[in-house]
Amino acid sequence: MIHRPGYLELAQKGVLWERARVLEDLLNACALCPRRCRVNRNQGELGACGVDFRPKVAAMTIHPWEEPPISGTAGSGAIFFSGCTLQCLFCQNYPISQMGVGRRVSVQHLAEGMLRLQQRGAHNLNLVTATHQLPAVLSALCLAVPRGLHLPIVYNTSGYERGEILRLLEGIVDIYLPDVKYDDAAAAQFCSGRDDYVHYNRSALVEMWRQVGPLQMDKQGVGVRGLLVRHMVLPNNLSGTRGCLTFLHRRMGPNVWVSLMNQYFPAHKALFVPLLQRKVSSQEYRQALDILFELGLVNGFVQECPTSDAAEGA
Repeated sequence: MIHRPGYLELAQKGVLWERARVLEDLLNACALCPRRCRVNRNQGELGACGVDFRPKVAAMTIHPWEEPPISGTAGSGAIFFSGCTLQCLFCQNYPISQMGVGRRVSVQHLAEGMLRLQQRGAHNLNLVTATHQLPAVLSALCLAVPRGLHLPIVYNTSGYERGEILRLLEGIVDIYLPDVKYDDAAAAQFCSGRDDYVHYNRSALVEMWRQVGPLQMDKQGVGVRGLLVRHMVLPNNLSGTRGCLTFLHRRMGPNVWVSLMNQYFPAHKALFVPLLQRKVSSQEYRQALDILFELGLVNGFVQECPTSDAAEGA
């Protein structure tokens, strides 16, 4: 059975356009993310994300290196949006997220980019860090659907989201790909500048789970609907792995899909922060794996341990 994205029906009913207008109105006193900067982005003002009402994009490309259900065999159609609602010290995409790399494009250009990714054979449309640019995204979908866009939509996010905004995405997003970064407000403040991250992240994950449930795949193993949660292990347990994974197990059960990531390296400002200046050791990642399996979270993906423990004790 071929999955038919829900946004196609919403577009036919005019609901997609209505939601785009609701989100656009929110830019008058921006409240798209939990920061609620309240600046008038429709008048060109910039919030913490660094973007006004115009879409700003760093790249639109085929991405072959996401989790297997996302990239599949042909790659994911990734749109990397400039700016971010967080200020992570260790961000590996900091030129895009924090330094403003990218170019402003029209909604029409964004819609054409979506269609080009589909023409290139992408399995899905992967919206990378799109929270602060959702009005433009939905407006672009309104233009692209009548021209034949039909790809499943992946919402690739830091997990710092407002539930009220996520509810406007119900029936539009097919696959949620959020982070669960921290279990502790102090760690979230230290690493990402937001002590309210855990509060908003937990409620956002619950809302995403309500909308789409566990990850579902087609016969080729490509995701078509559901939730896949990412957790990147940080050095010195700043990521609070046990608490994060315990929350997922307690609230969603053993059927939740988890990607336990071992790809941290000190980037950006983390190069100058003692607690973040090294890679994760093999012992730290193995401890995270032990927690994952102890909780019975067997759906998902893990990565290799480091080949050297030279980082330990650094």
